[in-house]
Amino acid sequence: MAPHLRVVCLGGGLGAPTVMAGMRAHTDDITGIIAVTDSGRSTGKVRIALDLPAPGDVRNAIAVLAEGDPVLRRLLDHRFETDKSVELNGMAFGNLFIAALAQQEGSFLRGVEEAARLLGIRGKVLPVTLYNTHLCAKLADGKVVEEEENVRGLGKARIERIFLRDADTKATAGTVEAIEAADLITLGPGSLYTTVCACLLVPDIARAISEARGLVVYVGNTTTQPGQTDAVTLSEHVAEVRDYLGGSGLDVVLLNDDAPPAHLRGHHAEQGMRYLEPTADQIALIERLGVRVAMAPIIDKWSGPRELWNKQDTIRHDATRLADALLALLEQQRPRLRAIQ
Repeated sequence: MAPHLRVVCLGGGLGAPTVMAGMRAHTDDITGIIAVTDSGRSTGKVRIALDLPAPGDVRNAIAVLAEGDPVLRRLLDHRFETDKSVELNGMAFGNLFIAALAQQEGSFLRGVEEAARLLGIRGKVLPVTLYNTHLCAKLADGKVVEEEENVRGLGKARIERIFLRDADTKATAGTVEAIEAADLITLGPGSLYTTVCACLLVPDIARAISEARGLVVYVGNTTTQPGQTDAVTLSEHVAEVRDYLGGSGLDVVLLNDDAPPAHLRGHHAEQGMRYLEPTADQIALIERLGVRVAMAPIIDKWSGPRELWNKQDTIRHDATRLADALLALLEQQRPRLRAIQ
């Protein structure tokens, strides 16, 4: 285990938790800064009923890092199945669990902290903000859509710009401090607009990352995402992340150089997802942005596609391979860090 290695993982869904799961074999000092703008079915119901930030991605992060009672961990991810109640059918128990703790403890943050304690996680999970705000997008045809479920909806014009409904959204206490102290800050992998860039819309978060002393790495996505990045190239993914950081602060983009097998690529192509090939042209375009490109075998080529609740799966990253690649990047960075210090 690396001594005194401080890591911050920003994102949501199962992307940031995958990085956290890999890195916890090397350090206990891991902080997940997790998106809270999801408005999908299960999370959306809790948000409407209880006026809370979205608990779903936070729940995922806690479940992945849980080292306590395995029954309680499975319970966190359990979804009710019933034809007797439209409201309860598909509801993730963990969303209700966090919401109940938030009410009992008097704040969403305390609810998240108590859930993490009860699940025995190694590391820390923090919502990126405590504001119950919504993600919005201006589209290329001039239309504006509100709430994440619509921002990632199918059949609309290309996303031109995203923004939060509440312009003065503040970062959760402890998030900026974690970024400032970190040796490694990872962004993604995950949905470009509704996860990674959504977190960067919190001004204090973007500013802290752009000024961070630690190594800032964007873990590039493996495929496009229908309704969100259908025509967005790999270099455009990087350009968008850099832009929402304020135009600077992104040190490295980590890309996969282990081509997925034909059957896996074919399956996702049938779902409308295009593999983001790291071609020489795309790499050159990324480097022109001032971002270094690192290549490593970081995908999971052996597991079959997952059945996700009301969302599409993608070619996933492998936690162990990802951690190995990130540690190698850190080792390359040490001489520069020593020179700065």
